Amino acid sequence: MNLFTIAWKSVRQRRLASGLTALSIALGVMLMVLVLVISGAVEQAFGQRSIGYQLLVGPKGSDLQLVLSAVYRIQPPIENLPYMYYEQLKKDRRVQVAVPLAFGDVTEVGGFPIVGTTAEYFEHPYAPERKFRMRGKQIVQLFDAIVGAEVARFNNWDVGSQFSIKHGGADSEDVHDEKFTVVAVLEATGTANDRTVFLNLEGFYAIEGHEKPIDEAEKRLRDFYASEPDVLDNAIAQLEEYRRHQAESASAPEDHAHEHEKTPVAMKEVTAILVRTRSDFDAINLQSDLKKGFQAMAVNPIAPINRLMTNVLGNVQKALVVLTGMIILVSGISIFVSIYNSMSDRKKEIGIMRALGAQRTSVFAIVLAESAVLCFGGGVIGWLLGHGIAVVASPTVSMKTGLLLNPWAVNPWEFVLFPVMLILAVLVGFLPGMTAYKTNVADALQS
Repeated sequence: MNLFTIAWKSVRQRRLASGLTALSIALGVMLMVLVLVISGAVEQAFGQRSIGYQLLVGPKGSDLQLVLSAVYRIQPPIENLPYMYYEQLKKDRRVQVAVPLAFGDVTEVGGFPIVGTTAEYFEHPYAPERKFRMRGKQIVQLFDAIVGAEVARFNNWDVGSQFSIKHGGADSEDVHDEKFTVVAVLEATGTANDRTVFLNLEGFYAIEGHEKPIDEAEKRLRDFYASEPDVLDNAIAQLEEYRRHQAESASAPEDHAHEHEKTPVAMKEVTAILVRTRSDFDAINLQSDLKKGFQAMAVNPIAPINRLMTNVLGNVQKALVVLTGMIILVSGISIFVSIYNSMSDRKKEIGIMRALGAQRTSVFAIVLAESAVLCFGGGVIGWLLGHGIAVVASPTVSMKTGLLLNPWAVNPWEFVLFPVMLILAVLVGFLPGMTAYKTNVADALQS
């Protein structure tokens, strides 16, 4: 009979105490595994090169808020930019690709964010060397829509499904009259695209209330293009023409009252613009130029996210790992107390083993083996529990946060857990083992 068999029999004799101490280790390891799984998903989502563009152009303000709203869609946008500015940026010799994004509204079911864009958005990689794959066709018609994988799964939508959207946030009760048709479903990307609904940009502008009121648009344009009188004059001329058109439409027959009027460019706005430049130098040069003005800013999307990961999320992750490590350490102490306290009850057992020829080292090794069974066994159970909970929770986490959890992805730190469990077993078993080692046979048999 080997040492571990004897240790296992000893553990079974004290089922309740052994089970509780092993459970404490299991819970600590389970928490550690869950922290590592979630941290891995966060690092993959935020730490990866999760955008296939060098610059993100938006209104002046917080660069982090711009990235979180435009790329990750978890923050409200700062403000909007005139569509005319997007057209100007597209003509810049340094710009190779410029894709507009217009944010606003959510789906009536599920409250998923709505993004107006062009077909060009899906023709370019959403991340380096990662292209969109979809089942269906591109957005062409005014009220076409492409939905992310998580949206389709949650709402049970497929190509041909129709849906409505709410004006404003998920708490709004104002549902637009327009019906949109799903023309394609994206394959899962592990990014915010999975929980986003994309509309034809022109269809987005055609929705009632999505164009800026004429007076507000005029004020905004006068402020934005104060230093560019030629552009401003063109914009004001468009607004005057639209005013005349509205006056004429007021007396139009009722059967034409609900026809969608083409929104003039001067009244259109975009929330952000994804930009890929012809070279890295052009990206730096364009970003520097925009810093000098007051109209817009250009942000390298990776920089603010790295800052967030380093200063906030990284520290939170370290704190959680330290906390769960302390839980495991406390669990190890409970195993030490359990085994050490059992020594007084096992003196006679140890004395009999010694009388039958067991060496002091063998008795010492049996106690260490018992400690290893409890620590290592509890660690294995905790590891399985942690990943098992991640499997069950991953759909809910993905729906609520957009993070794609890979429940069985093994973090490199997990490879350290089991050697640590063995070291912990040696540490907590050493003193009880020495107590057994020093046990006097005659005194033990007389007790």
